[in-house]
Amino acid sequence: MPILEVKDFRKSFGSVNVLKGIDFTLEKGEVLVIIGSSGSGKTTLLRCLNFLETPDTGVMKVGGETLFDAAELKKMSDREIRMRRLHFGLVFQSFNLFPQYTVLKNITLASELLEDERLKAEKASHEEKAAAHEKIQENAMHLLATVGLTDKADSYPCQLSGGQCQRVAIARALALSPDILCFDEPTSALDPELTGEVLRVIRGLKSSDRTMIVVTHEMAFAKGVADKVIYMADGVIEEMGTPEEVFDHPQSEKTRAFLGAGKEFQM
Repeated sequence: MPILEVKDFRKSFGSVNVLKGIDFTLEKGEVLVIIGSSGSGKTTLLRCLNFLETPDTGVMKVGGETLFDAAELKKMSDREIRMRRLHFGLVFQSFNLFPQYTVLKNITLASELLEDERLKAEKASHEEKAAAHEKIQENAMHLLATVGLTDKADSYPCQLSGGQCQRVAIARALALSPDILCFDEPTSALDPELTGEVLRVIRGLKSSDRTMIVVTHEMAFAKGVADKVIYMADGVIEEMGTPEEVFDHPQSEKTRAFLGAGKEFQM
């Protein structure tokens, strides 16, 4: 059973049709890379997956569970949206860290709020609350080690480089153990010399247990890390296949034209 199934996602903003019927599946442990020109619908698709936008039509399932069905759409409460969003972790282009909090607090905040809500409902003791928060802190420090920033736990975002901020954002997205980790052009706000450190972290996250969707303009990275590649153009999936199929043997004229703009992606 696929970890993610998307069928007939369509999304319009006024008279502009941004997504025109998106269908794909993703297996557990796969890395899907989505490429395409600006305006092709990549970010809108990612935002629909993360419940930041609502598709006009379509169905989405995660692990066989229907999370969204436009045909049976009802007004979801804020809590319902939050709970469904937990299946996904999203790393934004511009980090979106809370400037008033330390690096450690940025990573633990969402987990602490969710855990406090659960513990309150269960009328947990003070000791149980303390133990739960200690576990969250330990997990956050482990994630900081994963992205190579253990020594920055007490720093504030303004004290970090752009690359370090994005690595903190990755750790934050991992903190809630999402089924699918999503990246929206994670290096687009970085200087070229900082891009490599972030891409190395993302590449290091690839494992049989971690499923990822990466929207990127870094073609060499895309070719090296992806199990499946989607090329989007004008709101549709123009081409989909393995990196070898899409990059080395594209079938679509639009794909060939997009990739032919430069061969710097060749490794």
